[in-house]
Amino acid sequence: MIDLKDLRCLSALARHKHFARAAHECGISQPAFSMRIRRIEERLQTSIVKRGNRFQGLTEDGMMIVRHARSIMDDVELFEQEFRCSKGDVSGALKLGVIPTATGYAATLLAALHRDYPNIVGRIETASSLAIQQGLEDGRFDAGITYVDGTPQDLLQIEPLYDEGYVLLVPEIMAPRADGDITWSEAADIPLTLLDPGMQNRRIVDQVFAQVGADPNIISETSGFTSAIVLAVQGLSATILPGVLAQSLGRVEGTTTLHLVEPVIEKSVCLISGHRDTGLPTLEALRSVVTNSR
Repeated sequence: MIDLKDLRCLSALARHKHFARAAHECGISQPAFSMRIRRIEERLQTSIVKRGNRFQGLTEDGMMIVRHARSIMDDVELFEQEFRCSKGDVSGALKLGVIPTATGYAATLLAALHRDYPNIVGRIETASSLAIQQGLEDGRFDAGITYVDGTPQDLLQIEPLYDEGYVLLVPEIMAPRADGDITWSEAADIPLTLLDPGMQNRRIVDQVFAQVGADPNIISETSGFTSAIVLAVQGLSATILPGVLAQSLGRVEGTTTLHLVEPVIEKSVCLISGHRDTGLPTLEALRSVVTNSR
């Protein structure tokens, strides 16, 4: 008999595309993990995995089985949450994929969620826009906070959150002025630490520099803002932050925050979720917190 643990193992394998990493996520040894995959194959009398010296992908039957497995797991999670909700207990885990520029907003949102629904455990994972969309599809995330641009509106539920503006966090010794504004052309001449080119925020920043005909002085790149902020505090480089993140940080010692102008850029950020997650109590709780915060 196939059980839920078997289905979770199969879903993890489809997501990681690697037996050892999938087994680690499921908290079992690789031999025990492989045995569970074999058990599904034997029960259904079909091959799920294309086997070789390493993982080579799923068979057509395997991909179909994964789709059904994820649907079953979603139904079980919905049932469990709705049952607890019927007893007056909105509880469970809420997995949120968040673009790096929205981590400050996401933390504030989860703090409000915890105040209203203390039994919901919120989990924030930073990811690119594309990784968030993929995570909604494969069950890694229940919802995501990402840019409206590039989000497939026919496949996902989209709720606008805020418009993202940009500031330059610059070491005081590099700042051309103590406060106020700075043009993108001026910012290009200051040593910069920016996000990796694969991040949508970086693509936005690159497009603006190209628009004003500036060649930015990039001295380092990072997958998140923590390193960039530390480098600014140490006086080594400036970085470009979304205004909502800079506001959540407050005053950063040894730095100055200047608003980027000429042009002033704003990008819409939204909450996204899959249509199959409609009605999930933890997600509905998050939506209510978003509505009340406006």
